[in-house]
Amino acid sequence: MEVSFSKEVQALRLGAGQTFHGEGILAITKGLLQAGVAYVGGYQGAPVSHLLDVMVQGRDYMQELGVHVEACSNEASAAAMLGASIHYPLRGAVTWKSIVGTNVAADALSNLSSPGVTGGVLIVVGEDYGEGASVIQERTHAYALKSSLCLLDPRPHLPTMVRMVEEGFNLSEASSMPCMMELRIRACHVRGSFDCKDNRAPAVSTRSLMEEPARFDYERLAHPPVTFGHEKRKSAERIPAAQRYIAEHGLNELMSGRHDDLGIVVQGGLYNALIRALQQHGLADAFGQSEIPILVLNVTYPLVPDQIVQFAAGKRALLVVEEGQPEYIEQDIATLLRRRDLQTPLHGKDLLQMAGEYTTEVLTRGLAAFAARYLPEGAGQAGNDWLAANDARRRAVAELLGKPLPGRPPGFCIGCPERPVFSALKLAQQEVGQVHIAADIGCHAFGTFEPFSGGHSILGYGMSLASRAGVSPMMQRRVLSIMGDGGFWHNGLLTGVQSALFNGDDAVLLIFKNGYTSATGTQDIISTPDEDTKARAEDKQQSLAHKNHTIEDTLRGLGVKWMRTVHTYEVATMRATLTEAFTTSFEGLKVIIAEGECQLERQRRIKPWIAQLLKKGERVVRVKYGVDEDVCNGDHACIRLSGCPTLTLKDNPDPLKVDPVATVIDGCVGCGLCGANAHAATLCPSFYRAEVVQNPRWHERLLHALQSAMVRALRPA
Repeated sequence: MEVSFSKEVQALRLGAGQTFHGEGILAITKGLLQAGVAYVGGYQGAPVSHLLDVMVQGRDYMQELGVHVEACSNEASAAAMLGASIHYPLRGAVTWKSIVGTNVAADALSNLSSPGVTGGVLIVVGEDYGEGASVIQERTHAYALKSSLCLLDPRPHLPTMVRMVEEGFNLSEASSMPCMMELRIRACHVRGSFDCKDNRAPAVSTRSLMEEPARFDYERLAHPPVTFGHEKRKSAERIPAAQRYIAEHGLNELMSGRHDDLGIVVQGGLYNALIRALQQHGLADAFGQSEIPILVLNVTYPLVPDQIVQFAAGKRALLVVEEGQPEYIEQDIATLLRRRDLQTPLHGKDLLQMAGEYTTEVLTRGLAAFAARYLPEGAGQAGNDWLAANDARRRAVAELLGKPLPGRPPGFCIGCPERPVFSALKLAQQEVGQVHIAADIGCHAFGTFEPFSGGHSILGYGMSLASRAGVSPMMQRRVLSIMGDGGFWHNGLLTGVQSALFNGDDAVLLIFKNGYTSATGTQDIISTPDEDTKARAEDKQQSLAHKNHTIEDTLRGLGVKWMRTVHTYEVATMRATLTEAFTTSFEGLKVIIAEGECQLERQRRIKPWIAQLLKKGERVVRVKYGVDEDVCNGDHACIRLSGCPTLTLKDNPDPLKVDPVATVIDGCVGCGLCGANAHAATLCPSFYRAEVVQNPRWHERLLHALQSAMVRALRPA
């Protein structure tokens, strides 16, 4: 049973006269349909996974409209889809996660932006920047500058966001430039409402096909010598056309204020945080009315020179609120002002921190410095008091605690099939010695945290095997590369496996085959087990036995000679297999496939089925693991080898012993790792396995009664 987005799909059907209520990213999805998008593609990743997931599950409705939806194998293939808009009046949209997705798509984006587009193009990028990010801290803005792409950063206000979707397509068509729309996590999850329009079925679609291809036009190819002309047209024609459209249609917003001798220029996505910070200083009210004029850049590239100059003219100072580094917008504005010989003092990164997320507190501190220079004394005192109160609360909490709270890094889900593999890897390294581990992006990256602490590099999704190529020839001991099945299909097959085989590298590759691209929302991939296999697993109340051998068949077809498939929960077998891979006389690529279904997907499938059985009064057996506190010696090696959140400590019930004992708390899903670790590592025999039977049969009740009576009889008085 996959996650259902039936309610979200129904929201996409809303029309004129109806009101949409929901999250920002779903509003963007609705906006695409209202704008007449003809095709949608992308690669999932927070915070924009919702867009593609909902459209994929809403394929029936997409077919009614004639909209083609494609879940792409990576961001490069998604960006390449946009080639449909070069010749044809097709509006296309693709989506992916932040700078890491844009990096993968960069080649296609460069070749798309060179000839330009006929149909509008909108690239929805989840700008995963800040303290809650899961990727490298870089900005999409650099790609807009490099490749001459319009960059939209809409104010986190659903009507504005939806309007910018339609205007993004219009802007793209008016300028022949592809448009990118960056959405921060807060913008994707902000909730609100907007008045809907009817969805527009595209004129050319899967229901209304083109009869003939476009006439051959060498000018539309990204190929020299015509690319030299393309580059000139970017600055001579396209950017000026984009600037005219932005100005004429009011895409950027001007908010007035009584301190009209000052001004703030802000990226649209930061507007809400800026208003909140102004409120702390008493410079904005609860309805968002600021006392300092604000120019909200819903389009951060290209800037409109006349608009910037007009806003800055006559002002004592201008503050640019721009998140991240370098300060592209601030530099651009400085150049514009100096070229017009406008000497308005310009502030930005001199008052605000250079890098990191611009939270309300960060902005409040920066505004305090700005207010101290340019506003009457005491104008921003309320903000300073608020900041001081925050600092005082932190100090008070620190004093009460006595010492800092322990770090709580992210970790594997309870019962995750990848945890036992890292336990086995720790045990294997006790025999063969420490090995260099090329880690990768995905759930398995949690193996870099304690208690496993394994990983020397992460260089891109599916890039682990490629990243060890410079290390393994210089290392006495074999190097291990770790990759998920999502990363394998995304990039690892060609950049890693093909390269290692071609060069005859002596390498070890560990592939986690859990059946899904789990870290991005457990989307299906080509090696996901079919529905019949899932149904058979339900009938037997067991973990999914993968019948899809696509990864193994692909590796054999490429010429992999040494390959082992091991179930992840078999810790002893996995340890032996890893040891063999590190020590075998076979020289060449050695692949270990760690097979075990994603626990989240298993629980989503199993829990509703068990609930139905219990409702019918049928017998259900559930496995539970525990620790015999009388046997536990308090060494806690089991915890250091596992790291499972449900395996923790409690006070020793024996008053003569001071060391706490291990215990298994509620939340255990019965994966058996703790017991398997204890056996594989020859730890203490304190773990036990119990079967909890619900709705037992009559003879089981009778047997239980007899056993209980015997135990009571044998118990000392």
